[in-house]
Amino acid sequence: MCTAATYKTKDFYFGRTLDYEFSYGDQIVITPRNYSFHFRHVGDMEHHYAIIGMAHVAEDYPLYYDAMNEKGVAMAGLNFVGNAAYSEVQSNVENIAQFEFIPWILSQCSSLVEVRELLERINIVNTPFSEQLPLAQLRWIISDENESITVESMSDGLHIYDNPVGVLTNNPPFPQ
Repeated sequence: MCTAATYKTKDFYFGRTLDYEFSYGDQIVITPRNYSFHFRHVGDMEHHYAIIGMAHVAEDYPLYYDAMNEKGVAMAGLNFVGNAAYSEVQSNVENIAQFEFIPWILSQCSSLVEVRELLERINIVNTPFSEQLPLAQLRWIISDENESITVESMSDGLHIYDNPVGVLTNNPPFPQ
């Protein structure tokens, strides 16, 4: 079972376990500020915060499992099998594919205050990366030095919960 945890003393720490019996070719990936992110439904982002994390790189695109940006905002995607559901593309919102969610948040948010604002206008959509890399059923923990939240995309919409302990595992849904 994967687990992500924060630890705060005088410094802020964020980490996670990635409990797989095999590797997807994951590696430490640094995405510099000037790397051009292409987002399937909202276009390109040329200027953003630098990001470092664990990812599988496919077609020169970092598919992050977990990462942190240069401002100290960190997040991880954890298995949410049987509960995760993503929407169709909608108008008047920012449609972000599930695999784009980590770089979308970390590229432009310097705090959880900004993350919450961005989440108000986001729709996580069911666009797979490719036929060979289908949708992963995930939920996310997002943290900065002050707080943590859990984000779950389910059939009844996007749910955002305060996570006062700063820990997240796989299933069950957060309120349970």
